[in-house]
Amino acid sequence: MRKLLFFILFLPLWVMAQTVKSPNGTVELKFSLVNGVPTYEMSYKGKAVVKPSRLGLELAKTKYSSKTDETDLMDGFKVTATNTTSFDETWTPVWGETSTIRNNYNELEVMLNQPATKRNIIIRFRVYDYGMGLRYEFPQQNELNYFVIKEEHTQFAMAGDHTAWWLPGDYDTQEQETQETRLSGIRAQFNKAVNWSNSSVAVFSETGVQTALQMKTDDGLYINIHEAACVNYPTMHLNLDDKTMVFESWLTPDAQGFKGFVQTPFNTPWRTVLVSDDACDMLSCKLTLNLNEPCKIEDTSWIHPTKYCGVWWSMIVGKQSWAYTDELPSVHLGKTNYAKCKPNGTHGANNEEVKRYIDFAAANGLDQVLVEGWNEGWEDWFGHSKLDVFDFVTPYPDFDIKMLNDYAHSKGVKLMMHHETSSSALNYERHIDEAFKLMNKYGYDAVKTGYVGDMIPRGEHHYSQLMNNHYQYVVEKAAKHHIMVNGHEAVRPTGLCRTWPNLVGNESARGTEYEAFGGSDPAHTVILPFTRLQGGPMDYTPGILETQLSTWSDNPSYVRTTLVGQLALYLVMYSPLQMAADLPENYEKYNDAFQFIRDVPCDWSDSRYLEAEPARYITVARKDKKSDNWYVGGKTNADAHTAVVNLDFLDKGRKYEATIYADAKNAHYKDNPKAYTIYKKTVKKGQVLKINEAPGGGFAISIKAL
Repeated sequence: MRKLLFFILFLPLWVMAQTVKSPNGTVELKFSLVNGVPTYEMSYKGKAVVKPSRLGLELAKTKYSSKTDETDLMDGFKVTATNTTSFDETWTPVWGETSTIRNNYNELEVMLNQPATKRNIIIRFRVYDYGMGLRYEFPQQNELNYFVIKEEHTQFAMAGDHTAWWLPGDYDTQEQETQETRLSGIRAQFNKAVNWSNSSVAVFSETGVQTALQMKTDDGLYINIHEAACVNYPTMHLNLDDKTMVFESWLTPDAQGFKGFVQTPFNTPWRTVLVSDDACDMLSCKLTLNLNEPCKIEDTSWIHPTKYCGVWWSMIVGKQSWAYTDELPSVHLGKTNYAKCKPNGTHGANNEEVKRYIDFAAANGLDQVLVEGWNEGWEDWFGHSKLDVFDFVTPYPDFDIKMLNDYAHSKGVKLMMHHETSSSALNYERHIDEAFKLMNKYGYDAVKTGYVGDMIPRGEHHYSQLMNNHYQYVVEKAAKHHIMVNGHEAVRPTGLCRTWPNLVGNESARGTEYEAFGGSDPAHTVILPFTRLQGGPMDYTPGILETQLSTWSDNPSYVRTTLVGQLALYLVMYSPLQMAADLPENYEKYNDAFQFIRDVPCDWSDSRYLEAEPARYITVARKDKKSDNWYVGGKTNADAHTAVVNLDFLDKGRKYEATIYADAKNAHYKDNPKAYTIYKKTVKKGQVLKINEAPGGGFAISIKAL
């Protein structure tokens, strides 16, 4: 008996161990206190996904804290209560991949007290059949009123040296190409992945990576780590201890190096782990959206999916310019005098060019026309010689804002506004009411915002708490003006489009524009849905059918897909905001292939991922929300692939006409990218189509009910 007591006393002090399983029992989460340290672990079908991992926050001792002798929220806790509940709802998104989304989880709420400080926190876990989310909650209390975060120490201990698809840790951009290595190979690959000559970035460690992080285990589990509902908080990255395979959260600092300023009551964003033995589940499960709050906009009737074209690609390629003149205009009492400047003759946003795009949109069923470079200030937009280079309301002399909007509306088309802030966020906030009123006056209902360059004047990182608050401020302010927002160079999304569905798109990754800057690997668009798109849709700007840019410009770059591979992106890269990004004359050249872009919707009632493997291939079928028609798209990496399309999703007893846009037998993204074939066939439920995809290629199918 004495030996038994001795053994018990010298065990780690496990206190109040709690286990909660997902509704179908496949995912199990266990919470424990180990010597006063909050700890959790997670498994899937009996396999370890996250081994025992600690939780907690380290607080900064600063004059901004409520206590100068600040005590960390890391250990010394006791459990005061736990509560387990279940939740099951089906909600209707304003737009999306499906017309309804099920939100079904079991929840564990753990209430903790730190006796030494008399402080209370809550750790909340939500466990789904496909993963889990956890967050810290700080009730309002005398002993924890406001504090400064030095670092958050949420750990994710991996069960092995998994294959990982990752981006180097970066506080300002995701516009990089994804790396594929073992976890143990991240350090060796890191310096190769970071282009130090072009980087103004603070990369925080040689094993630091961004989320969403996609992994695959040797025994076939797919694991994804990300975050959801990042509001009033810095963006999370992950530092890896590559000896123990333990990831730990690493928050984006502000200009002074602090990680976050918190006033209670407050909830952190959710830290998420998605898991399945089927890669298709990584793409179809809506964990990130489900962990966000319901829609806060009462009347959403003005929010609509949009297909658009624009005065953009010719400037990206280098044939036209955003600026009206090559001179630096004189400034007198805050007014710029363009009358004394000589036009450069390459300014894209001129009346005739914009009217040409309006005519093209009207003739081809496109909803809107984006116009970049319409407003004064582009001559010095990146130089920052003055913080108010843009006022967002003053057009160039050759852009008649009233005439062009009247002309567009007469054709059943709207113009899409562009607000490049040049990363002067405070200047944008100063002008935003006037800018949105101008949009309301002329009938604009969507804006593309931009944040190119270093943040001024404070030097904040793009992903800091202050900047995340700015992006949220813009979205909420836009909602009051019934304006949809498409943010570029902003923070990567975390599912906030559920709460604010006027956030119809983000860039926050390496988009099509890089095809004009040397190109992206063909695998790029078959890894982004597993990583960047976990947080929300991307304005990828697909549809470049003239893939060899030298045929119409001096740009030697070429697009790293086949022509048909570009069509596939309208299905594979989901977004309610889709651009027909090429020039009108190039669509005329390939008018038969362009028909698919005319036809394909960007709002869906159902989506079925038919096959998928990260960075290898994706095949998806989607049903039009306004008809019984289906559309299928498949995309592959630099290897050829035979897609297997099982038509079980079609209605039984109905016949359909399928129009198939496929790579020709000799197609190849490098030397024969525009070899394609289009053919029709009658299909029905139960048939299986096998379609060959060329290296860097894909296919697209429109299936219309007869």
